[in-house]
Amino acid sequence: MGPHPAVADVRRAVREALGDLAGGDLVLAACSGGADSLALAAALAFVAPRLGLRGGLVTVDHQLQEGSAERARKVAGMVLGLEPAEVLTVEVGKRGGPEAAARDARYAALGDAAARLGAKAVLLGHTRDDQAETVLLGLARGSGLRSLSGMAGVQGMYRRPFLELGRETTVAACERMGLTPWDDPHNEDRRFSRVRVRRTVLPVLEAELGPGVARALARTARLARDDADALQAWAERAFLDCALSDIPRRVTLAVPPLEELPGAVRRRVIKRAALEAGAPASGLSAAHVLAVERLITAWHGQKGVDLPGGLIAIRRYGRLILAISPIP
Repeated sequence: MGPHPAVADVRRAVREALGDLAGGDLVLAACSGGADSLALAAALAFVAPRLGLRGGLVTVDHQLQEGSAERARKVAGMVLGLEPAEVLTVEVGKRGGPEAAARDARYAALGDAAARLGAKAVLLGHTRDDQAETVLLGLARGSGLRSLSGMAGVQGMYRRPFLELGRETTVAACERMGLTPWDDPHNEDRRFSRVRVRRTVLPVLEAELGPGVARALARTARLARDDADALQAWAERAFLDCALSDIPRRVTLAVPPLEELPGAVRRRVIKRAALEAGAPASGLSAAHVLAVERLITAWHGQKGVDLPGGLIAIRRYGRLILAISPIP
């Protein structure tokens, strides 16, 4: 007899995610002890030696709950066959709220550990349900197609093998492999927007619209990502066609070709120009980009547009200039 279907599914997903790596490469599973990441770590322990790879485990202690250090130590030893198995202890700040601050601290620790250990990839246990939640949160923010595209399956060294699998699969896989996941109390804390989406919004949608909403949202993310990637590639080519100078912290673009572009592409070019000129990504909003776009599409001699980072965008003699204010 072969493995239970859920066990076979998680192993297959991990195997497919690692198919491009070379023999001897180190792959780390980021494991919190929950069902998703625990199934991920166990699948890596099974798959890695069969692909000639080395599998390791890292777990992050955010120090936000009593007993977190001991719990992290237990998580590090839950899956046999993964070496190294390390606890990464972090200090969580306050910037951006508790969810964002914890995420920033976690990814910084994972990146540092991967560099120190020489890992070629870090596996994350996000599932189709997590993807659906991400799409709904992006929709609520109204932040455009890229936000609706959710999490990427591959993002630099990070890989998410389970984006096509539901949370029920990882829970069943853990049960069949004799693993007991840890339920993080924060997963029930309704102060967090993702918890409210998971516990209230998605169940209501499933009840009112029928089953399969999470699957449909994840499919939407995949399609939106393909579209967003295509538009971004077009915008990158358009930026190079429009750029007239490469002075540090000053970007000059020819207006006539910008006028010919579709708005979705033109706004991406403007955003790229603002970032290249030095605008901070965290401060650059859609409203800023739209205001600069009006210098192209609704030009009537108006003054420049102030941008984050002390920048200004102005139009002069058929050119759009983004630079530190004031521009001589």
